[in-house]
Amino acid sequence: MKATRKTIMPNILLTVGLSLLLCGEAWFGYRISTLSSQQQEIKTDYSVSNNITFGILSVDQWREKMAAVVDEKVNQFNMTAWQKKELQKKVAKQLNTLVDKAVAEVNKPQKSIGGKLKKLAFNAVVDPEEIKAEVPNFAATIVDKINKPASKKRLKGIINTKIDQLKKETFDNTEPASVTVKRHIYKKYHVDNTAAFEKKINLQLSNIRKLMYIYTFGMIGCVLLALCLWLLLKKQVRLHTALYILSLLFAFVLLLVGVTSTIIEVDARIQSLNFTLLDEKLAFNNQVLFFQSKSITGIIKSLVGQPKPDAVLVGVLILLFVIILPVLRMMGKGILIWGREKYAENKLVRFLALDLGKWDMANVMVVGIGMTYIGLNGILQSQLSDLNIKEELLSTVTQNNSSLQPGYYIFIAYVAYVSVLSLILKRIKPIEV
Repeated sequence: MKATRKTIMPNILLTVGLSLLLCGEAWFGYRISTLSSQQQEIKTDYSVSNNITFGILSVDQWREKMAAVVDEKVNQFNMTAWQKKELQKKVAKQLNTLVDKAVAEVNKPQKSIGGKLKKLAFNAVVDPEEIKAEVPNFAATIVDKINKPASKKRLKGIINTKIDQLKKETFDNTEPASVTVKRHIYKKYHVDNTAAFEKKINLQLSNIRKLMYIYTFGMIGCVLLALCLWLLLKKQVRLHTALYILSLLFAFVLLLVGVTSTIIEVDARIQSLNFTLLDEKLAFNNQVLFFQSKSITGIIKSLVGQPKPDAVLVGVLILLFVIILPVLRMMGKGILIWGREKYAENKLVRFLALDLGKWDMANVMVVGIGMTYIGLNGILQSQLSDLNIKEELLSTVTQNNSSLQPGYYIFIAYVAYVSVLSLILKRIKPIEV
């Protein structure tokens, strides 16, 4: 009886302690999954709002920005002394040309008596040279009239009217969609302009990123603590069954979070485009060229949802070898340890626990995701570098924000953890594997 109590009490204490640790891991994992979904939603909204279609590729956006520059230049325009002098010269030249044309018209051969009388009277009364002598004074008076506040106001009004007319005649099909999208997204985030939207989004993403990594470290820390118990209790054979089954639950939580959380983000954008017009800069910032954020389950859904049979097949194979078989393998190990006397020789249980490992492709998935990221990152970096321009009138700066996400590191932790559990299984007595 005393021996039984000595066995039961340590198992109960171990189970309670590991259950609390498991709850901590599960809570960290839940928070990571939730924050991962929030981050994906926010970044998707941002990429839609700042899509290049509604920015650099939109005629409406260029029209608004160019019209604003021209409006400002017109409203701020004032003639300098040099400009007045040059304008006076041109006005005087035009007036002299008009005088010459008028004199030539009058002095043409006249057939009628009235025409001849007019020509005679004009030559008797008018001296063209005297008129030309007064031309500079006339030109100066005209320029002064133009520069009076009332005249400048009328001229600016005429120019602005023509600009507004041009704006109305220049349009594309993106403006209604852009306005609708931004209105919906700004309402969703309780902002009313681009600056406030950028500020709020950046703050939210910064906080989410920080929390996700804190929770990731917390989750992996719980798993490491569970592994440390194996070192402390390696000689306590009577505790190995409870310890191993609970250790499998730790692995299951790692797998669940690893496949449902975002593992990779591909984010390519034009950070800034500056175009100089009338000594003023037209600027476009954070124009998203491409954005995708995927988890392993997201990849599977995308593949299975495609109409191509080969894509569906790949999706089903990933589901089978990366999720279903690892879960069956853990179930087999749990059954083998829990009912070691009853199922030690059961072929199905032994196959699931011991032989299914060769079909478990989780480690291959880790390498595949890593290689995919390296390849995509290199291609994006190369392509984006070709878009970097630094000219006098035009400059662009591109940015590659692609990254591996916490879900990938949790999935790596799962692969490493189950590998350690497999080694432990081979050492547990009296099971011979």
